[in-house]
Formats: sequence, structure tokens, C-alpha cells
Amino acid sequence: MDPHLLRTYVTVARLASFSAAARELGYTQSAVSQHIAALEQDLGAPLLGRRPVVPTPAGERLLEHAAPLLLRLDAARADVIRMAAAPPSGVTLATTPTALGPRVLAALPVSGVSVRVLGRDEIPAAVATGHADLGLVDGPAAPSDPLQLPDVAPLTSHAVAEEPLAVLLPTAHPLAGRPGLRLADLADARWIDAPDAAVPLARLRAVNGGGAFRPALAYAGTDVRTLTALVAGGHGLVLLPRFAAAAVPDTVAVPLAAPRLVHRTELLHAAGLAGAVGDLVGRLSADR
Repeated sequence: MDPHLLRTYVTVARLASFSAAARELGYTQSAVSQHIAALEQDLGAPLLGRRPVVPTPAGERLLEHAAPLLLRLDAARADVIRMAAAPPSGVTLATTPTALGPRVLAALPVSGVSVRVLGRDEIPAAVATGHADLGLVDGPAAPSDPLQLPDVAPLTSHAVAEEPLAVLLPTAHPLAGRPGLRLADLADARWIDAPDAAVPLARLRAVNGGGAFRPALAYAGTDVRTLTALVAGGHGLVLLPRFAAAAVPDTVAVPLAAPRLVHRTELLHAAGLAGAVGDLVGRLSADR
């Protein structure tokens, strides 16, 4: 398939409009229509209904393939450009909010770093496509076990930190005085679903082998301070690395006693490290 045609198709399907896709892509509406017709002829199947503009069953199936295909093409382009370019003088670091633990912060240089806080699922793609030089991702894992990351491109990952996990509760919560908490005993508690600022509830279900872990409130942001204020206000519990849960006003951080998990942070990068990027990777990888 011609990737230009595929990209046009994905844009039309996302916007549900030929004219809107033409404006976004910088084409005429006639050119967009020709792209879709050429792709449908190549595949021998209609991909889009016209009134309204919605994918057909064949088009829906193509969309499942299209995103990883286009991402891989963008990653290949970025990889070649990166190898041919001069070493960067600065570093763009894409990170989750809870990956910036004490060890990572101590390794960052005093200047020359641009930090972008993104959702967990966005970071591997940002590094692969050259929108970030390095990425920091985090999550719960058994001690020394690697994180399960999406295979978006040939990226290298290094563990840079492992921290204890704690359940953050409001001070008046009946479990706030416990020395430790078992995740299995909290399956029916009120939780805040904050997949980009705390351990996602889907991950809690996975490591617990099931359980409800129903959200009492959904938080779509990446600001940990806002999240902890919601906990203090009694809107639900969250699981955080201990450094992020410590000393939060009107809350108590109780260590996670079982299962045996740590908060693991990994550094992602592409091949061909040089300049400031290589220096920072060396700092974060040393003496771990």
C-alpha cells in the first residue's frame, strides 16, 4: 500500500469528512477523494461510506493495521535522520509525572534539558518518531522484572530506578493506621482512575489476578498535586511511588505489603547516542 494513501484514509476516517481532511493535509478535496478511490481499488474493497463518512467493516479492519504501520514508518524516518544529524546540544525528555524520582532528578544537568510530561502510552511513540530524544516510563513490576512496553520501533530500555509503592488514603480513612496494605483487600475500595498520574486501575486488576477496582472518580490529567488533592478530599485511593505519596497534606501513605511489587522506572532511547543525549543516558545508567 502507498503510505500517502493510507495516511489520507486515516485522516478522513478520524475527521469523518473529506473536506476537513483536505484542509488538515493541505490537499484539495478532489485529491483526497482520488486517494481514497485509489486505495479502495488497490485493496478491492470499499473502505468508507459517503453519507455519512464512516468506515465500512473492511475500513475498520484497515484502521487496526494503519496506526502501527504509519508509526513504524515515522520511526524509520526519524531513526535515519537522527543518525545523519549532528549530535544535539540539548535533550528533549518525555516523561510520565511519577517517573521523575529522586535519582532521576539528581542526574539531570542544570541546563539544556526540555521536559515534556506525557501519558504513558505516548512516550515510546514520541521517542521512536523523534519528538523526544529520551523517554522515561514507569509502572508496577516484580523486583528486577522489566516493564511491558509496546513494540513501536527498535528502542533500547534501561532500568534507572526501583522505588517502594504506597497506597495514598485520606487521613480519616479507616485503614490509614495500618502498617501495610494488601492489594487484594482493596479491590472493592473507592479508587480514583488516573492512568497517566498513578498506577492505572487496569494494571491493578492484572497484578491482583482480577478484582473490581472500580473508579469512584476519573482523572484524565498528569498533575500529581491535583490527584493527591482529590485523595485528600475523600474522592478515592491511588497507588503511587512512595516518594510521590510522602508528606501530602491531609493524607497518609501506607506501604503496599502484597503482592511484592516495586515502582520501576525505565529509560527509553534509540540507537546512535551522542552529545548531550549520550551524556544523560550515561548518567542515568551509571551506578544503578
